[in-house]
Amino acid sequence: MLSVALMSPATVAVAQSDVHKHESPAQPEPAPLSEAQKSFALMKTFAGEWEGPVKTDMPIAAGMDGVPVHVTMRVTSRGNVVVNEFQEANTPLDPAKYDHPVTMFYLDSNQLNLVHYCDAGNRPHMTGKMSADGKTVEFDFADLGGSDKNGHMHHAIFTALDENRHTEEWTYKLPNGQTVHARFDLRRVK
Repeated sequence: MLSVALMSPATVAVAQSDVHKHESPAQPEPAPLSEAQKSFALMKTFAGEWEGPVKTDMPIAAGMDGVPVHVTMRVTSRGNVVVNEFQEANTPLDPAKYDHPVTMFYLDSNQLNLVHYCDAGNRPHMTGKMSADGKTVEFDFADLGGSDKNGHMHHAIFTALDENRHTEEWTYKLPNGQTVHARFDLRRVK
């Protein structure tokens, strides 16, 4: 009986040490997201199909005012890239006949980047920053690949209105330095 009484505290001690062996070590808190990561996360929320009218301030393009555009945004490359494609709504996918620019968004170190593969035959690169309210990402021109003989996309702003509405504002800089602004008021269709 005495041996059973003496073994009981030892058994309890061993059992308690075994319990501690199976507890997982404390997990470190994940690092807070950088501003660039937050901006990229917002851009990912735009994944889907969107349609809405375009409004422009260029008199020569006044016929475009109110014309519906179709925008596709998708997350690809294991979440490392967001692709934006747009064209006039209800037109066939024929990039040889219709405008069909493609824009890529990606993180590089601690910077959100945009590269716009333009129908003008060039590739403007812009860098993005999020607004204080966390609803807008604004992209400023950084550099240009390709020819500037027809001008280039120079500025872009993406604003989340709610989960089914967002705006895109694009500024195109003409060779003479004049700028043209276009605003897409988009609603999610898929």
